[in-house]
Amino acid sequence: MPTARWTSADPRRDRAQPIAEALRERIAAGDLRPGDRLEESELGAAYTASRNSVREALDLLVADGLVERKRGVGTRVGTPKLGHGLDRLAGLGETLLEQGEVRNEALEARRLRRLPKDVAARLDQAPEDGGVRIRRLRSLQTEPLSLDVSYFPADVGASLLSADLAGTDVFELLEESLGTRLGSAQLVVHADVADAELATLLEIGVGDPVFRIDRLTRLPGGRPVDAEQLLVRADRIALEATIERDR
Repeated sequence: MPTARWTSADPRRDRAQPIAEALRERIAAGDLRPGDRLEESELGAAYTASRNSVREALDLLVADGLVERKRGVGTRVGTPKLGHGLDRLAGLGETLLEQGEVRNEALEARRLRRLPKDVAARLDQAPEDGGVRIRRLRSLQTEPLSLDVSYFPADVGASLLSADLAGTDVFELLEESLGTRLGSAQLVVHADVADAELATLLEIGVGDPVFRIDRLTRLPGGRPVDAEQLLVRADRIALEATIERDR
């Protein structure tokens, strides 16, 4: 295809748009793959464009989530986000089953003599009733995706302390030990940023965006049995739901 010729009278965004479209097509066709580095000087030469025009084109792709910029790493083709549904009560391992192996690393599993006040209130019990806290790092293959902090009533969580937390989803363990299916869950999603500890665990930058999901899971009879806080990488996970209008 002939190369378009820009004039200095064209707005920068107008000059950048054809470059962005060309790069979109190359990404869609697989010519540019996730992780490929995008050098402004090389793109400028390839599309006979100034560095400012190339930078503006890359900004458009960053806004669309197709390209990522990280300090010390540069500009690279982004990795497609993984969908995690919010309209079905399922663990991350169940949701991403077809994407590859979901690994669970148990960072903590212990009894608590006292539950935090807010957690106890969510579980409909007194703080002094105690409970069990489990912290897990969830990864797809070797890439960390989320940090899950879960609290359980003492009688419910006791069996989890000796269970296979690395190889089995907690929902499966709960249903097996309780002898019943879980019933429902309430979800609240917040926007948050990673602190130093979370950034290290999830291999992202301090201040990078994360989803904070507060989830309270109940048995069919209504008893709350699992109060969780899920801290999820916003650059790798997209939260999805299918909802119907009330009739």
